[in-house]
Amino acid sequence: MARPGMRLALATLLLTLLVVLLGAFTRLVDAGLGCPDWPGCYGFLGVPMSEGKQNLALERFPDAPLEVAKGWFEMVHRYFAGALGLAILGLAVLALRRPQMPRRLPLLLLAVVITQAMFGMWTVTLKLWPQVVTLHLLGGMTTLALVFLLCLRLSGRFPAAPGIPRGLRRLGLAALILAVLQIALGGWVSSNYAAVACLDFPTCQGQWWPTADFANGFHLTQDVGPNYLGGLLYNDARTAIHLTHRLGALLLSLVLLALAFSLWRRGLRGLAGLLLMALAAQLAIGIAMVLLHMPLSLAVAHNGGAAALLLALVLVNYRLRPMQASGQPVRTPPLHAIRPEIQP
Repeated sequence: MARPGMRLALATLLLTLLVVLLGAFTRLVDAGLGCPDWPGCYGFLGVPMSEGKQNLALERFPDAPLEVAKGWFEMVHRYFAGALGLAILGLAVLALRRPQMPRRLPLLLLAVVITQAMFGMWTVTLKLWPQVVTLHLLGGMTTLALVFLLCLRLSGRFPAAPGIPRGLRRLGLAALILAVLQIALGGWVSSNYAAVACLDFPTCQGQWWPTADFANGFHLTQDVGPNYLGGLLYNDARTAIHLTHRLGALLLSLVLLALAFSLWRRGLRGLAGLLLMALAAQLAIGIAMVLLHMPLSLAVAHNGGAAALLLALVLVNYRLRPMQASGQPVRTPPLHAIRPEIQP
């Protein structure tokens, strides 16, 4: 039976997914600096539209010419992100008032979304510094995974599968960790504009192993201060990032195939099928992106595919969680039900 807060949690999950996709769209249309300040836009609550406000915006930020469309892309993303923050705050308040709800997870979500807001600010103030942009992406995916986990707990469904060996649980956890690392690599590809370094498949630049500069491609102590819009790396460094992302996709695919096979053997065929569908869709989108030279729709869909794969792995690990000896979670009786023993 669903617990209180389930409807709000589901609405929050859909809103989180929308914010993740809007963030990807904003990034891909180069609107990350559509507003050079935070949380407003050129000192206003919205994008300045009148001639007077636009002249004032130019005076305030002479080095950041106003592009109205990009400004609105950025502000719409911020509006929805703000609504998501309020929804998560509502979940935290509800958890504190309703003892039937989990408390730690909503409070953790609140801490994550506050941190995520700070990274949103630093993304702008540090002018798309790749490290911050990548961490901002990971923060969005973390929020999505935690909200989904909260929905699973509140739903009262999806019990722990019986008879799961420890090795399978470890494989599920390893797959989840690898997926997170692959998402981080995807963020590094995007933040360094390395997606276009290889526009053929399965080769890269017509070679199986082109010239690649891994030292500069993964130089994590880049200077803070320059404007990173468009990227500052040479092509060899971007090629190294792209190749690493492809190799990571290959490794993750092999692990997911092994996990799906193990789930199938254990009779968890629905989970195995879900995992295989998410993997196949993500691989197909990724390959199509390269062959079709990175169309915007497929690039956004690739982010959505990563989110879907992450949620599938969260569900798998949730089902593979250990069971109590009785097969039921341990329940602590209320204080009024505890009776002291009467000694003769």
